[in-house]
Amino acid sequence: MGDHKEQPLRVGAAVRRRRRALNLTLAVVAGRSGLSVPFLSQIENDRARPSRSSLEKVADALRTTAVELLAAADPACSVDVVRAEVPETAGPQAAPRVRALVRGHHQLHASEFTGDHDAGREFQHRNDELMYVADGAVEIEAEGRAYRLVRGDTMYLTGGVRHRWRATVPETRVIVVAVAEHIEAVQDRTR
Repeated sequence: MGDHKEQPLRVGAAVRRRRRALNLTLAVVAGRSGLSVPFLSQIENDRARPSRSSLEKVADALRTTAVELLAAADPACSVDVVRAEVPETAGPQAAPRVRALVRGHHQLHASEFTGDHDAGREFQHRNDELMYVADGAVEIEAEGRAYRLVRGDTMYLTGGVRHRWRATVPETRVIVVAVAEHIEAVQDRTR
């Protein structure tokens, strides 16, 4: 009970995200799909569950597939437990791992990085981000400065800040929490 996979899917948010990404109105999607605007609105607000046939019509109108829309669907739950994964191999030679701590398309993304990390890879996220060192230590380069964080330290990065990081201790665990990229959380910071 409470596990993500036991919950029915809510396809409405996936339909709305896709429609908005294509800059389409409900009326345009209705015209392309042959379905009514009120019915499409009910689908997007999860007040109606489309049949397979209707979902395929919507997907065609959105230039995608029903399978893709279902894959992007949110679980119909407000509580989701993500169980800890036990790595098959442990120790300093274990391969780096990334584990999602929040599943689905939500306003919050969180991931756990364990082990080494590609220090050469630069990141720049549209929205704000928080990095928390759960175990070990990391070096972070941001805005031309280097920072060393150890267990228990956090770093807040404003959206748009270019940064890169690397683990400096084997089996380092870093938790990264960010506002989802599909959310317009960036405010005008030029004031």
